[in-house]
Amino acid sequence: MHDRVELLNSIYGKYDEDGRLSRSRHGQLEFFTTMQYIHRFAEEGAKVLEIGAGTGRYSIALAKEDMDVSAVELVESNLAILKENGRGIENLHSYQGDATDLSRFLDESFDVTLVFGPMYHLYEPEDVQKAIDEAIRVTKPGGVLLFAFLSVYAILYANYFQENWAAGQEENFTDDYRVRHFKEQVFTGYDVEEFEQLFSDKPVDHITTAAADGMLEAIEKRVDFGISDADFAAFSKWHLHFAEKRELLGSASHLLYICRKQSGFEITGEEEA
Repeated sequence: MHDRVELLNSIYGKYDEDGRLSRSRHGQLEFFTTMQYIHRFAEEGAKVLEIGAGTGRYSIALAKEDMDVSAVELVESNLAILKENGRGIENLHSYQGDATDLSRFLDESFDVTLVFGPMYHLYEPEDVQKAIDEAIRVTKPGGVLLFAFLSVYAILYANYFQENWAAGQEENFTDDYRVRHFKEQVFTGYDVEEFEQLFSDKPVDHITTAAADGMLEAIEKRVDFGISDADFAAFSKWHLHFAEKRELLGSASHLLYICRKQSGFEITGEEEA
């Protein structure tokens, strides 16, 4: 974990995470789509936990809607911005912490749990499982969890067509085309079915898997890209209608795995040990 913390502090300390969801059209679409899905399950007064809260774009927005929000962020620079941006919001509680250890929170504490950053940066299978189990543990039976993850295919299409395809393929796939996960990638991507299989033995029921931003990240890099505010509003509604279409999922950079915690199950720290 220590190496991962140092890596992420180094990366995000040089990156404008606070503007990520507003400065580009694909970031705006990701925020719009994700908020639409959150609102399907989180009502006014709901207890919400966001793990990997970044600079607080979602947490602050939800707290302003009178939800009781706890925000956990690992990266120090992001957390500092979150606390500054959330100053004076009494129903927003900010903590530094890691997705693999949520021991500060009691079992079954939250109506909705959002895991919006950690799955991009967890590389070892045991850490991935810990993060999933901890998120489930702190969620109430019948509560809903939203996990954000990256498509490995979208990573390649968005970043490796500048005469560097072979390097991207080698970084993300084995010689027999199996998906790779290791910390030097910084951002690790998944095959959609591979990510869904992580939950096959978990006490949750799958609700849906949805694309948060579609192909827009790759398309937006074209020199001839352009979309007016009116067209973007229309496109956003169109995208939301087709966000769960299976044949389109792998082309999206950011995806959401949404599930509901089953009643009668409990994951505790003692059981994990």
